[in-house]
Amino acid sequence: MSIIFGPGGTNGEGINGLKEAADLGLKALEVEFTNSIYMSNESAKEFGEVAKKFGISLSIHAPYYINLCSEEKPKIHASMTRILTSCERGHYLGAKYIVFHAAYYGKRDKKEIYEEVKKRVLEMQEKIKEKKWGVCLCPETTGKGTQFGDLDELSKLAEETGCGVCVDFAHLKARYNGKIDFEEVMKKAKKIKILTCHFSGIEYGEKGERRHLITENKDIEELLKLLIKHKIETRIINESPDPYGDSVKSLKIYEKIK
Repeated sequence: MSIIFGPGGTNGEGINGLKEAADLGLKALEVEFTNSIYMSNESAKEFGEVAKKFGISLSIHAPYYINLCSEEKPKIHASMTRILTSCERGHYLGAKYIVFHAAYYGKRDKKEIYEEVKKRVLEMQEKIKEKKWGVCLCPETTGKGTQFGDLDELSKLAEETGCGVCVDFAHLKARYNGKIDFEEVMKKAKKIKILTCHFSGIEYGEKGERRHLITENKDIEELLKLLIKHKIETRIINESPDPYGDSVKSLKIYEKIK
């Protein structure tokens, strides 16, 4: 088994940031469309070709402004459009994993929200199939209890739709205010067929995630030992304030303990 590491984003350096990742021995990178989808199909293809040359696995984080269960239908349509546009860019990038935060519960029943998310994931998958885009939707575990995206929901969604899952271990820690059994998380994550992961330091309170922090060595080592123990082969994207430095740190710790 193997685990590969990389940063969320390119530090604003575009292709040069990709080259820097390769020079550091990193084999993964997440293109951050979190605030805007800033690449054209043409520039995405160019970026993807460089990534392929360096053997770097790409993913995309779709825009933050997504709620597949909004009370306002135009916002649902806009959310699906943002995800599908990310999928189109992902196809040209050669990025398999399209990561996004799917929805908010609001005041509605969680089961109802699940069924709506499922319906829209299936609709988007039909569009992906029609367009022959080589990507996979990967809704992400979220860091607040107000957001759709606990691991059980997403595992069930993956089983019922064939989508992938992005397991953000830091988000799960924040979502449950540190009260989480990571042995159980690993048992569930191992069953997910299409898996990508995030990990970084995180600050949280009673309501969940506040902000990402530099990743502590002891936390990296603890996570990697669990992944190795459960034989989970994956890619880990770091979203800390120093994603390149923390990814290199993670790689060194992994090489030491694997």
